[in-house]
Amino acid sequence: MRTTRVKDMVLDTALVGSVVLLLVFFYVPIVTLVAFSFTSSRVLTLPIEGFSFAWYGELFRKPDFLPAVANSAIVAAVSTVFATVFGTAGALAWIRYRFRLQSLFRAVTFAPLLFPQLLLGVVMLLWFSVLGNWLGFSTGLVTVVIGHIVYITPFALVIVAVQVHGFDETLEDAARDAGASGWEVFREVTFPLLWPGIFSAATFSFLLSWGNFYISYSLSGTARTLPVFVYSGIAVGSSPIYPALATLNFIPALLLVALAEYMRRRALKRQAAAGS
Repeated sequence: MRTTRVKDMVLDTALVGSVVLLLVFFYVPIVTLVAFSFTSSRVLTLPIEGFSFAWYGELFRKPDFLPAVANSAIVAAVSTVFATVFGTAGALAWIRYRFRLQSLFRAVTFAPLLFPQLLLGVVMLLWFSVLGNWLGFSTGLVTVVIGHIVYITPFALVIVAVQVHGFDETLEDAARDAGASGWEVFREVTFPLLWPGIFSAATFSFLLSWGNFYISYSLSGTARTLPVFVYSGIAVGSSPIYPALATLNFIPALLLVALAEYMRRRALKRQAAAGS
């Protein structure tokens, strides 16, 4: 009995220690990055010299920074809308319906997940170059949006599919029995209960698009998104403005993730209440 207890304690200690080390591995670089954004030195060195907000002001004084932010916001917003709509429709078809060639459909929807972003960007650049020569257009924000939709939609599909899989279809049957039309069932029952998964998919899609570099770099042409702006600056030397930019990006992303988790828990309570 005592030997079993000792083994359990060792296993628990090893598990807790592994989790702590993993958290340290993930979060120490983030904390260091935030700390570097407040340094008064032009060189990223440890220990950090002084404390200053000057690099945040320097970042906003760069003439190509705000246009890059605007381009990234446009690309991420449009890509998120299309990827979430396509992903939701695909998740409903994937989980709820049975049709011929369904296995092929599942394989095709997962295919972009298997491609490294760099290779996917290069292949899509090749295709857009060929189509551009035929149809007379060049790469830009439109091609970036198309590339992001292709890459992001499978992620949105998987996230929504998890929510659809746990959906209780008897709630829809009860609404139909009460005389609700198909649109009313979707609006009043299906969509509200699937909304947390849809919102989570939209949040994840936005973050994926916002931070995407390889596809954006391959397909943006002369336009600049935020990741391309960062790459162009780091290529000529490190500067504390990039830790400042990373800090500004981290806070809204954290808030979005927290909001998605809140929506998920709220939906679970709503679904439990509806079931009872």
